[in-house]
Amino acid sequence: MTETTSTDSATRLFRLSIGVFFIGGFLSSTISLFVPRMKLIYGLDFTRSLLVQFAFHTSYLLFAFPIALAIMAMGYMRSAATGLAVMAGSCILFLWAHGLHSYATILLALLALSAGITFLQIASNTVVAVVGSTEGAAFRLNLLQAFNAIGTVVAPLVAAPYVLSGPKAGLPAVEEIAPPFLFAILVLAALALAFFVYRNLLNGSAQADMSGARFDWAALLRNRRLVAGTLAIFAYVGAEVAIGALLVIYLVMPDVFDATPVDAARLVSLYWAGAMVGRLAGAYAMKRVRPANLLALSAIGAALLVGVATFVHGRAGGVALLGVGLCNSIMYPTIYVLALPDDPKLATPGGTLLCMAVVGGAVVPMLTGALADHIGLAASLVVPALCYLFIAAFARTCRGSAV
Repeated sequence: MTETTSTDSATRLFRLSIGVFFIGGFLSSTISLFVPRMKLIYGLDFTRSLLVQFAFHTSYLLFAFPIALAIMAMGYMRSAATGLAVMAGSCILFLWAHGLHSYATILLALLALSAGITFLQIASNTVVAVVGSTEGAAFRLNLLQAFNAIGTVVAPLVAAPYVLSGPKAGLPAVEEIAPPFLFAILVLAALALAFFVYRNLLNGSAQADMSGARFDWAALLRNRRLVAGTLAIFAYVGAEVAIGALLVIYLVMPDVFDATPVDAARLVSLYWAGAMVGRLAGAYAMKRVRPANLLALSAIGAALLVGVATFVHGRAGGVALLGVGLCNSIMYPTIYVLALPDDPKLATPGGTLLCMAVVGGAVVPMLTGALADHIGLAASLVVPALCYLFIAAFARTCRGSAV
């Protein structure tokens, strides 16, 4: 593959990835609304309500390794098409399960949906990082994460009236929530078709060649930066998911905003909007500031804001918790790029390890919810605050990185 052809392929890949990151953000943000639905409408406790996020993120631990093997066998483009098709089918299953009023089946559908997303987490994040210039990897991933954030902003505005307005007389439960999922199914099907049509796009690209890729666990575990980055991804996703899932419940508290669930969900779009603006600004700032330094500042800022929400409460606490989105903005792609092994043959195995760490989105929210059931929601936010402090420590160890 010539240099010009390689550049054209990287550009086309980036354009296709815009849709992938957008719909991934849209679905993740929509699913997070089901936590307050279970708590505020169906009256479950925090722990049982957060089973939604537990099921949605457990897949990353259960399926990351076999999915990585499948990606090595199929290649990045076919794997992305497969993941998108699985997600579309899972959305259909989710609607069917909701019509059955079966919480267990709903959780199973969420597990299947996250299995499809796992394909994209490993394939899309890794291929965008390795196809193209090494120096621009953090910039490309942060820019794409901005499109992911657009999806997370749109979702609460569009989906909240369907998910959080409560049962409507004479309307089946599945029809209450169907519109945002029908939109997602159409987008996912179109993207799956597009990736299948361009399945040979990266043929001949040395950067995308996985013929020598291997799971050398000894080499991966010897890479201290990768191991620390894996723990940082665990902490980041756990903190972001915990706050995103519990934010509606926090904002409806009488001593905070005393908002209705729908209005609180719309306010949550400001949380995701902060992430969107921050990712665009972060992509620009990384042309001038070392990513590790920017990551450290963001993590410390997030820890301070969560501290305000924990100990101050009131409107100040609500505003502070909404502001955490701005600090979250550059964390995932920056940690991912800083931690990814330099050896291209270890990129997919390393990306798999990082993807498995997304299980933090299952563990940290459940821990936070269990504490909330015993000591109150505000006090339980100390758990995500500690996660951000760990991320700041990881960033400090990466200050000498050239990425």
